[in-house]
Amino acid sequence: MHLVSAWACANHLVLGQVKTDDKSNEITAIPELLKLLDLCGSIVTVDAMGTQKEIAEEIRKKEADYVMALKGNQGLLHDDVKAYWEDPQLPETEYQSFETVDKGHGRMEIRRYRISDQIEWLQPQAEWQGLRNIGMVESERIIRGRTTRERRYYLSSLKADAKEFARAIREHWSIENQLHWSLDVSFREDHCRVWIQKAAENFALLRRMALYILKQDKTQNRSINRKRWLVAMRPDYLSVLLEGI
Repeated sequence: MHLVSAWACANHLVLGQVKTDDKSNEITAIPELLKLLDLCGSIVTVDAMGTQKEIAEEIRKKEADYVMALKGNQGLLHDDVKAYWEDPQLPETEYQSFETVDKGHGRMEIRRYRISDQIEWLQPQAEWQGLRNIGMVESERIIRGRTTRERRYYLSSLKADAKEFARAIREHWSIENQLHWSLDVSFREDHCRVWIQKAAENFALLRRMALYILKQDKTQNRSINRKRWLVAMRPDYLSVLLEGI
C-alpha cells in the first residue's frame, strides 16, 4: 500500500492521507488529498512527481502558495531553468540569495538558496497558475576533506524572498525526519503484515495518531520507544496521554 500524506511542519501533525489507486501513483492522489484540506495562506511543498500543472492549479484555488521541485520529468522546462541558473554571466541583480552553514559530526554543509522573479522569458509560464519565480538550491558537503555538490531547481508562486524560500525547502524535509523515520524505526511500519481490506490504511492512520500523541507529551523526557514501553507497563501514563488529547 502506498499512502500520500499531508504534513503540517509547524505542528508535526499529519493533516490527512489518501491511498493511491492500485494502478496509479501520487499524481492522482495528491489532488484528492488537497481537496480535503483548508490551505488558505499556507505554503504547499511537493516532490518532483507532484510537480504538475493541475496540482499547481488546485493549490492556487485553495488560496495557498506552492514550492515545487523541478526535475527531468518536466523535460524542456527543467532544462531551461537549469540553463538559467548555470549561466556564468547571470547578473546578481536578477536574483535574491541566502546562505546557511551547518557543522557537526565531522562534516560541514553549505546551502546556497537563490530565487528570481525575472521569468518573462520562460515559455510555459502562463501554463502554471500563479507561477512567480524560479529557484535553485546548491548544497556543498565537506566530509573528511571530500567535497560534493548538488543543485536542485524549483518553481514557486511565492514572492521573491530568499529567506522564505529557504525556510520552505528546509521544512519540506521534516516529514522524513519527524514522521517517516519514527514510523519506520519506532513503530516498524514497514514490517506490518496487516493488509486485509481497509485494515492497512486504518492501522497507518492509528500509528500516525499515536506518534503525534507521544510527541506532544512533555511529562516524560524519553524516546518514542521508551514512551511506548511505559504505555504498555503503566496504565496511569496511558491515562495521562489520553486525557491530553
